[in-house]
Amino acid sequence: MADNDWKKRLGVVYSTNPDFQYTEAEEEQVKTLAPSSQRLIVSLDRRARAGKQVTLVKGFVGSEEDLAALGKSLKVKCGVGGTAKDGEITLQGDLRDKVVALLQSMSYKAKRGN
Repeated sequence: MADNDWKKRLGVVYSTNPDFQYTEAEEEQVKTLAPSSQRLIVSLDRRARAGKQVTLVKGFVGSEEDLAALGKSLKVKCGVGGTAKDGEITLQGDLRDKVVALLQSMSYKAKRGN
């Protein structure tokens, strides 16, 4: 029954071929680079956050799972909340120096942005 899920095929034109098998395009999995070859930029941002400061970590190349794992480890070690999505990690507060030190201790090439 899972092979006949009609919701995945909503934009597909009907085929009269009785042997037609619908296949979905598989998304490419981005391979995560080694920490020593990652170039991360740690910056401060206040835009669209009602004046609150957040620390942004940009430049991560890899899968969403690895980004989430790195974000979780940074949140736990800094003791703050945050999120990891769309290729960047957001941490609450101004933690630029602490995050750069943590990333460098994890063998990432981290640089303080602004």
